[in-house]
Amino acid sequence: MNNAFSAALAGVSVYRNLLELPPVAALRSLFRTLERGEGEAALEAYSAAFYALAQAGYDSFCTYLTDQLRYSSSPYAEAVARRQATDRLTQAARRDVAVFAALADLDPAELKEALLPLLAEDWRETARLLPQWNRGALPSFETLTEFYRVHGCGLFSRYHAFVWQDGGLHPVPHPDFVPEDAFLGYERQRSQVIENTRLLVAGQQVNNVLLYGMSGTGKSATVKGLLGVPGFENLRLIEVPKEELCDIPQLVRDLAHRPQKFIIFIDDLAFDKEDRTFSSLKTILEGSLEPRPVNVAVYCTSNRRHLVRQNFSDRNGDEIDASETIQDKTSLADRFGLRILYSELTKPQFIDMAMEMAVSKGVTMDPDDLKKAAVRWEARHTSRSPRSALQFAASLLTVQI
Repeated sequence: MNNAFSAALAGVSVYRNLLELPPVAALRSLFRTLERGEGEAALEAYSAAFYALAQAGYDSFCTYLTDQLRYSSSPYAEAVARRQATDRLTQAARRDVAVFAALADLDPAELKEALLPLLAEDWRETARLLPQWNRGALPSFETLTEFYRVHGCGLFSRYHAFVWQDGGLHPVPHPDFVPEDAFLGYERQRSQVIENTRLLVAGQQVNNVLLYGMSGTGKSATVKGLLGVPGFENLRLIEVPKEELCDIPQLVRDLAHRPQKFIIFIDDLAFDKEDRTFSSLKTILEGSLEPRPVNVAVYCTSNRRHLVRQNFSDRNGDEIDASETIQDKTSLADRFGLRILYSELTKPQFIDMAMEMAVSKGVTMDPDDLKKAAVRWEARHTSRSPRSALQFAASLLTVQI
């Protein structure tokens, strides 16, 4: 049995990345030491396999291998996602999956039985007490293939939110977003963003989106909240700091042939003059010789309508074509096909929102007293925004406690 497993795993050709994973590597070591009759080394390898599996958060090799086959990137999974799998690649992948299916169904009790004859008597009790992992049946090869076709592979098939940092993608397992039913105000603005995103998810070419206006009005929350909209399960959100925009063209190329739909999210965007990332964003918005992929859109938020900070010195400098330079900078916002203003609430709107938010957070006050408190809050604070209304509610909760 052990010889057969060692040989079969040595022949894995499409999913070789799985062989380097600690639980699988420990099992391979176990098979080799059993073949050589090295009982003590085999016991160590068995214990290492159980430890590595538990360290990864699993008690079943079947579940572990299922997740690795689904979510790890491999030549076959990538090819299926791009609709480019050849017959030879498919045949090799099918053979590899059969090997891992046998591994997933391997009974650890059989391995312990194989250990006992190779150990001295005072070691055998330890072998008998070794813990066992669970076994089971992997999904069929056809099921895995369909998963790749629908969901792709790698990080994008497992996670919905990412941060681009230091030239690489970092998944956010539990993204912070506001559920749709928790929003108050700005319904028209959110509906525009959702409708544009709905077309993106449907596979249509859509506008890039700029959400601009007063701070604290929920611009960023609107974009993050898209992850919770029903029907947007195939949507992925990638937040990119402005400082790293120069790295994004290559990322966009990599996203082009994947089955998911992507929003590149740039929060709180504003440029200083001579900012080197300015031209990078222009390239992303307009494309170069390569058109923007239909499954990618750029959503930005900013407190500035024109995105570029200007000084009076910019208009009074000694540049001959200064007006053209200023126009080039201020026209960046016009490259967004959909520009949505989040303006400050009126006083009555803010009072109503503050009262509604306080009640939704569990504040129990007489309505007249609650309104008076909201009026006093508005008079003492400069911002009439949802953020300020939330702070008002929090202040009342603190008093109640």
